[in-house]
Amino acid sequence: MIYLRTIRLLREQFPQTERYPFALPSIRQLDALELTSSVTFFVGENGSGKSTLLEAVAYQCGFHTAGGSRSNTYEVDRAKASLGDYIRLSWMPKQTNGFFLRAESFYQFASHIDQLERERPTGYAAYGGRSLHDQSHGESFLSLFIHRFSGKGIYLLDEPEAALSPMRQLAFLYVMKDLVAEGAQFLIATHSPILMGYPGAAILNFDTSPVEEIRYEDTEHYQLTRRFLENRDRYWIE
Repeated sequence: MIYLRTIRLLREQFPQTERYPFALPSIRQLDALELTSSVTFFVGENGSGKSTLLEAVAYQCGFHTAGGSRSNTYEVDRAKASLGDYIRLSWMPKQTNGFFLRAESFYQFASHIDQLERERPTGYAAYGGRSLHDQSHGESFLSLFIHRFSGKGIYLLDEPEAALSPMRQLAFLYVMKDLVAEGAQFLIATHSPILMGYPGAAILNFDTSPVEEIRYEDTEHYQLTRRFLENRDRYWIE
C-alpha cells in the first residue's frame, strides 16, 4: 500500500543561508520525490541529507522526532527537523498510524515506555512482554518491529540496521514482508546492502543531485561490499 505519494520541498521558502541542510546539493536541487513502492530506501553517504529528509517527514506526520508515534509526547530534546517546515506531503489516503524510529535516540524512547508502564501497567504488551531496556539492542528493535508495528501504517526508520546483526536484518526483512502484506508503507534511511535487497523496493540515491532512483546492483553499498567479500586481501596495503 502506498499512502504517502509525494514529498515536495518548498524551496522558494528556504532561508537565505549556506548552512546545513539547505546548502546540500541533494536538497537544493530537489523539487519533489514521487513514492512508487510500499518500501522506499533513502541511501547515500553520511551527511548526504537522507536522514534529514526522513525526520522532516516524521515531523510533518506528527511523530515525535526523537522517536515514536503521534501519541508519544515524552520530554526529551527533539531532533531539530531542520526541513520540517519546508516540505509538504501528499497522501492518498491520509495515514496517521505509524512510527518514527531514530536509532541514535532509541534509549530515550525505551525509557519513555518504562515510564508509561509504571503509570499504566500493560505488561509491555506492545514490546514483547518486558522492558526494552531488559533486552539486547537487537532484541529490543525486533520486539518493536514485531509487537508494536501493525498493518495499515507508515513506518519511518532511520538506520534500523544499527542494532541488528546480519541474521537479524534478514529476520527483519521477513517482518517487513508480512507488514507490507497487511498494508504497511516503509521509508527507510539505511547503509545496509542486506536491507536494500528487499524485493521490489525503490532505492533513492542522495549522492546524486537531484536525488534519483538507482538499481540495487548499482548502489555503492552493494558494489563495495561485493568487491570486498570476493577479494578482501586487496583492501589491505602492507
